[in-house]
Amino acid sequence: QVQLVESGGGLVQPGGSMTLSCAASESIVRMYLMSWYRQAPGNQRDWVAGITVGGATTFADSVKGRFTISRDNAKNTVYLQMNDLKPEDTAVYYCNTIIRGARYWGQGTQVTVSS
Repeated sequence: QVQLVESGGGLVQPGGSMTLSCAASESIVRMYLMSWYRQAPGNQRDWVAGITVGGATTFADSVKGRFTISRDNAKNTVYLQMNDLKPEDTAVYYCNTIIRGARYWGQGTQVTVSS
C-alpha cells in the first residue's frame, strides 16, 4: 500500500517562504506524476502543481512564479517550495499521485499565512 506523508507546514508571515515535503513509502516519485493540491476551509480541493516523470513542471496560475516543485528520487520525496506567500495561500496542502488508476493522498499539512 502506497503511503504519502506530508510535512513542513506551519505559520508564516505574508511574504515569507516555506518548503513542504512529501515522502513516499515506495520508489514511486520517479515513476509517476506527482502533484500537490490544497484545500482552504469551505472550499474544494484545488490542484496546485505537478511534476512529470520526465521532470516537467506545471503550476496553477495562482501560484505561478512563486512556487516550485521538485523531487529527490533517492529519498522518494517531492517538495513544494513556496515563496512570497499570501494569506490566500492558507490551506491544507496534500500530496497526490495516481498509480494504475488508484489515487493516493497524504494526510495533509496545514499552511497558515498570517501576520
